[in-house]
Amino acid sequence: MARILVVDDAAFMRMQLTDILQKGGHEVVGHAENGQDAIEKYTQLKPDLVTMDITMPVMEGIDAVKGIKQFDPNAKVIMCSAMGQQSMVVNAIQAGAKDFIVKPFQPDRVIEAIAKIV
Repeated sequence: MARILVVDDAAFMRMQLTDILQKGGHEVVGHAENGQDAIEKYTQLKPDLVTMDITMPVMEGIDAVKGIKQFDPNAKVIMCSAMGQQSMVVNAIQAGAKDFIVKPFQPDRVIEAIAKIV
């Protein structure tokens, strides 16, 4: 079981992902709605893993990954991208993300990605 921080600017997506993760036996320790919020929550909650949306207001997901990695070089982040964001996914992996999952979320793929990393 992993302790996970869910980051997405859309409340619906946060709730959907939380539901998938909890059904998969994981604990969602917090939610953040932008990259700035994600960095602050990460430093407070120290989760095992973060699911990070790429496109968000205030601070993009890729910048948030860099910020989290500065605080914790061993941080485990899985990017969440919509179809057609392949170039951003490459940037996210270069910034230190471990994997990515595509929206709309497929529960099996989400749980499999987390199992590989945790």
